[in-house]
Amino acid sequence: MLQKTPLLQAKTREHTGSRFCNRARSQGMLPAVVYGHKQDPVSITLDMKEAISHINKGEKIFRLDFPGAKNKDEGQVVLLKDLQFDYLGTNIVHADFARVDLNERIRTRVSIHLIGEAKGLKTAGAILMHPTNEVVIECVVTELPEFIELNIADLDVDQQITAAQLKLPSANMKMVTDPHSILAQIVIQAEIVVGEATAAAGGPAEPEVLTAKKGEGEEAAAGAKPAAGAKPAAGAKPAAGAAAAKPAGGAAKK
Repeated sequence: MLQKTPLLQAKTREHTGSRFCNRARSQGMLPAVVYGHKQDPVSITLDMKEAISHINKGEKIFRLDFPGAKNKDEGQVVLLKDLQFDYLGTNIVHADFARVDLNERIRTRVSIHLIGEAKGLKTAGAILMHPTNEVVIECVVTELPEFIELNIADLDVDQQITAAQLKLPSANMKMVTDPHSILAQIVIQAEIVVGEATAAAGGPAEPEVLTAKKGEGEEAAAGAKPAAGAKPAAGAKPAAGAAAAKPAGGAAKK
């Protein structure tokens, strides 16, 4: 186990702060800090390209070779505890490591790798859901796995596999993640066809046309008064009860 653990060259940092960290990153170094085991935290720098390459591969246990170390073959064994990213969330800009003993038990996250082809996926509309892709386990450092495999070949529609059903590689390991957490499940994807509900109801509804109420137009026409100065049409009879028009003032009488 120890021989397979990546060995990183570490240099101590005398200065801390964002300005010095930015300067270190511009020089191809990754700022980091090592703490734990009742020792004072130590600020260090690592080769950024080498460190990130191992981190991206999923490595969590490292050996740090400090200048002047007595045993360079072993180095300081540390566990990767936390990573800080830039404001875009893409580039690693800082790392935290915790000192560990090879015989002590630790808690850490381990990714889940799904293997096999679920038989439920042969059903039309079936999809595989993988809501939890890593679990927290407790184990000794020497037994820490890179990942845990989960066989889903027998997974059928409306079935699920929880963390409690995950078989750990060693009997000495303990599951810390909530046992009810769903690791994989097969569900039927619901399809919604636009206009299907409308067609089932007998087609689209006719647009409503707003019209005057029955008889309303006729009543309005009957009670309408002619505009001032308007003359009745030729041959039109005056409405019943209407007073005869008086001659204009000053007109000569016959």
